[in-house]
Amino acid sequence: MRHRFAKFLVAAVALLLPLSATVAFGPGASATAAAPGRVAFAAPAWAANTAYTAGTVVSYNGVDYRCLQSHTSLTGWEPPNVPALWTPVTGGGGDTTAPSTPGSLRSTATTSSSVSLAWNASTDNVAVTGYNVYRGGNLVTTATGTTYTDGGLAASTAYSYTVRARDAAGNLSANSNQISVTTQGGGGGDTTAPSTPGSLRSTATSSSSVSLAWNASTDNVGVTGYNVYRGGSLVTTATGTTYTDGGLAASTAYSYTVRARDAAGNLSANSNQISVTTQAGGGGGGGNKLLGYFVEWGVYQRNYHVKNIETSGSAAKLGYINYAFGNVTNGQCAIGDSYADYDRAYSAAESVDGVADTWDAGVLRGSFNQLRKLKARHPGLKVIWSFGGWTWSGGFGQAAANPTAFANSCYNLVNDPRWAGVFDGIDIDWEYPNACGLSCDTSGAASFKNLMSALRSRFGASKLVTAAITADGTSGGKIDAADYGGASQYVDWYNVMTYDYFGAFAPTGPTAPHSPLNSYTGIPTPGFDSNSAIQKLKSKGVPASKLLLGIGFYGRGWSGVSQSAPGGSASGPAPGTYEQGIEDYKVLKNSCPSTGTVAGTAYAYCGNQWWSYDTPSTIAGKMSYAKSQGLGGSFFWELTGDTTGGELITAMRNGLG
Repeated sequence: MRHRFAKFLVAAVALLLPLSATVAFGPGASATAAAPGRVAFAAPAWAANTAYTAGTVVSYNGVDYRCLQSHTSLTGWEPPNVPALWTPVTGGGGDTTAPSTPGSLRSTATTSSSVSLAWNASTDNVAVTGYNVYRGGNLVTTATGTTYTDGGLAASTAYSYTVRARDAAGNLSANSNQISVTTQGGGGGDTTAPSTPGSLRSTATSSSSVSLAWNASTDNVGVTGYNVYRGGSLVTTATGTTYTDGGLAASTAYSYTVRARDAAGNLSANSNQISVTTQAGGGGGGGNKLLGYFVEWGVYQRNYHVKNIETSGSAAKLGYINYAFGNVTNGQCAIGDSYADYDRAYSAAESVDGVADTWDAGVLRGSFNQLRKLKARHPGLKVIWSFGGWTWSGGFGQAAANPTAFANSCYNLVNDPRWAGVFDGIDIDWEYPNACGLSCDTSGAASFKNLMSALRSRFGASKLVTAAITADGTSGGKIDAADYGGASQYVDWYNVMTYDYFGAFAPTGPTAPHSPLNSYTGIPTPGFDSNSAIQKLKSKGVPASKLLLGIGFYGRGWSGVSQSAPGGSASGPAPGTYEQGIEDYKVLKNSCPSTGTVAGTAYAYCGNQWWSYDTPSTIAGKMSYAKSQGLGGSFFWELTGDTTGGELITAMRNGLG
């Protein structure tokens, strides 16, 4: 993993991290509060890591907010981000003044696939925090400055744009002037096609994949990629001269051709056509476990609830759900967010089974109750409570000092009678044993093995014991720092976090895919790829059947990038909905569609932004890899990033069988 950002990032500053801390919510909450609607004093500024009681008034970005539920604040719980906890004060200092209208919206440049926009800045009584950019009336992005390049567009096509300014209180200005801009025709003056790719051939096959290679083409300006066609249909655009086509049927013949392309969109003639037959059999004997993470903080700003797992069709495809996260503190397992976990009341419309929660004494509510209802609909579905994560891994060092006491506390919490039957086991997400994550651990190479041994002893053979582990395949890296091989005897499986290798936490680049399946020429850090991690773990004695390959349902991106191929420089992170440099797949597939593949994953270049993420096609290849390696299956982070119809999870299930 690339040091700072492991998979758990949502609304925290510089991290999509869990909205999680023990919070006393519900009807019984008591507080010393200011009188509603009356603020006769300058409200104190909101601060993280501060205990607030219901009714307390604070100021944030010039807006006063009243606390709705008693809690201890965390970074990422800023009042505008958590409407369940804070509401703007009305009639006594709330900001209801909208910014002025952005002036003189104009196009400053066009290409065949992008439109660059600029506008004059708005003013506000407090401060303008951003500008909503609309294409055809649909929100495209929220820009922090007064320029934006809209990419991934069709050539010779007219697009209409408007812009609205917004402030910290969420007030929106009126629409700017509307402009219509037509993209350029494809070609840009260059009409010379690349030469034909030579000697297309198959270099390997499995029961579900075909590996291809071909000789490079030349061009008067430069070759930017190769279109790979299966049966005459475009499969992908590769940047190099190799590609592995996955998700295929066993004992089946497939035909392939390749065409080179240049920056102007000129295509070469077809290469020679080849026919390749996949092998018979089960693709290496791999397992078909499919696990997905459900994040407890998703019920807030992301508005993703357990019912969404059902309505998206994902529940029927999943075998396991990891509920993230529980805290690790004072050497014990602890509740992360009590309101989201077991206190939030769900209406009939929000509930999995259409039955509303009640406030009767002792009744289970929140996501725990919804998970119980989901399991009732899917009796084979297992739910595992995951503890730690990037933010709360600092507590594992103390836990490792007395593994037995830690295991006892975890067992008692996971099996608490209040949510009996919800959880089928425990997952440990320690980032990282005897190495550095958000903080550095010095508990020693044996600490992880000792901790997992204690957990298995306490939970017994009937409960699942799993762990999310590093995917650092470098020599002397994080896999080498702890005894993952020795600990593997105690776990049912490891979730290998094969993502977040590269990203805009290195703000100037070089651009690189955050989840490469294998290494490639020019990779910034050799060993930062999935295959290197899997092979290293196997060499440590971890059975392949106990390794699950990780997939991210999100992308990482940069802005200020001037080249489409990986390896470019950047000026900083690309804008994201919840955090700069990160965006959900469901957004990126439309806002910045894939323009190529590298190392078994996809990337996209639109405007001056460069993103990498997995698509259904690249996931098919990764699932083929998992099966060919005999892995136990695959898992993903996390459910909110998928489309409403579960596009990515469907690709995973289809690939695993």
